[in-house]
Amino acid sequence: MADITRRLGWRHLRGAPTAHIRHHRSGQTVHDGPGLSFWFRPLSAALSEIPVDDRELAMTFHARTSDFQDVSVQATVTYRIGDPAVAAARLDFSIDPDTGVWRGAPLEQLGTLLTETAQQHALDVLARTSLSSALVDGVAAVRERIAAGLGAEPRLPATGIEVVAVRVMALRPEPEVERALRTPAREQIQQEADRATYERRAVAVERERAIAENELASQIELARREEQLVDQRGTNARREAEEHAAADAVRAGAEAARAVRLAEAEATRTVKLAEAEAARSVRLARAEAEGAREVGEARAQAQAAWLRVHADVDVATLHALTGTRLAENLPRIDSVTVSPDVLTGLLARLGSQERA
Repeated sequence: MADITRRLGWRHLRGAPTAHIRHHRSGQTVHDGPGLSFWFRPLSAALSEIPVDDRELAMTFHARTSDFQDVSVQATVTYRIGDPAVAAARLDFSIDPDTGVWRGAPLEQLGTLLTETAQQHALDVLARTSLSSALVDGVAAVRERIAAGLGAEPRLPATGIEVVAVRVMALRPEPEVERALRTPAREQIQQEADRATYERRAVAVERERAIAENELASQIELARREEQLVDQRGTNARREAEEHAAADAVRAGAEAARAVRLAEAEATRTVKLAEAEAARSVRLARAEAEGAREVGEARAQAQAAWLRVHADVDVATLHALTGTRLAENLPRIDSVTVSPDVLTGLLARLGSQERA
């Protein structure tokens, strides 16, 4: 839509680059081109705005196949207005000089023309095609037929319209028919899934059997190796026992020889000690005998000398010496208790000695 500004009875129009503006005044073309900007008087101006950009026309319509089955077609036609002057002459693209809004609905007229033309060619091709073929190859066939039909339609160039592209997005039957058609495929898919499940289970069972066989083989091999290990351990134990027995025999022989050597050494040492002790005893006996003889001789000589000394001493001196020797040998007397009887006896004895 053109942008129109009001100024004191004048109008200023500014068009978009994708809009072709045609300005007529008094039957003469004043301005003609895309993206124009100019001033004009609304009372004497006739304005037209023709879009020249690519436009998408989506359409959905129903058709019937050769086996009387209804299908729905979803398609899109891309078109543009290639000759704005022709389009403006054939369709009403005039705009209000005050608001810039189309006075009519030219794009709806173009849409109706394109939709009916495309639908006519699609119906024609689907009417000679069965439902199964339409569902398999119908999209490409309908697209090619619509493109060829629109390209050969004389009304489109006469209106200034160019078809850029045709796309058919879907071609679907009615929901009940679609469900009925899906059932065999679903059954086949389910059968394939069941077959795959059975095969997977079979493979799993086979693998489990292989695993069980491998485990059994491993157990058998382990048992065989354990038997070999037990035999080897018995052989090692027997060999170790034989080696220990031989070592014990060698050790016993060595111990016996060592005991014999020790016994012989001990006997020799005992004999030597006995001989040494006997010799020492003989020497000690001789020394003791010699000492006793010398002590006896010394005592005899001392006794003889003592007797010779006392032979020349008087009796009183001998008595005194005897008392002295007796006193030396008596035990220590701390106190002496003299009873009257003892004192009387002593006095009587002293008296008798004095009288004598």
